[in-house]
Amino acid sequence: MAQFFQIHPETPQARLIVRAVDIIHSGGVIVYPTDSSYAIACHMDDKHALDRIRRIRQLDDKHNFTLVCKDLTQISTFAKISNDAHRLIKALTPGAFTFILDATREVPRRLQHPKKKTIGIRIPNNAIARQLVENLNEPLFSSTLVLPGEEDAMIDPYEIRERLEHEVDLVIDGGVVKYEPTTIISFSGQTAEIIRQGKGQAPMLEK
Repeated sequence: MAQFFQIHPETPQARLIVRAVDIIHSGGVIVYPTDSSYAIACHMDDKHALDRIRRIRQLDDKHNFTLVCKDLTQISTFAKISNDAHRLIKALTPGAFTFILDATREVPRRLQHPKKKTIGIRIPNNAIARQLVENLNEPLFSSTLVLPGEEDAMIDPYEIRERLEHEVDLVIDGGVVKYEPTTIISFSGQTAEIIRQGKGQAPMLEK
């Protein structure tokens, strides 16, 4: 049976954030809010928890997951960042963007794109998500909460609890979060390129 924490979306209660981080450290799978949707997440080094997420979402090993990070310094441990990429990410974060970057050796192979050896990186503009990664002090392994057979992420934490209370360890209620996909920016070529326009606006890259 999943635990259910009601956490204030603007001023998260520190004691509940600490309890959520403890659940992550103990191998738990959690559902939490970001600035673009609810997401499902676990500790990045926990293969068993990762396999649970794959099973819940019915994903194959080609699915691109994301590392939710607290800042650029943390990103640089897990992704190769050029000077241009550093400036752009700094200008656009925190925000509703996913950045595709070449992974460093610190990233387990199972988390990388199987052919391109890239990794998705996020610094969301959501107080709960930011506090989770701040307290965890390492990236959160994350995927948008889109259940099998559906096209959009779930938006209501009470419905999420009803659907997943026997599948996950914690549902964080941060209010209803309208699903607006992130804007995806790839740095895998010579220049930054928007490969999906979503909620995040990057006028410096628009043609």
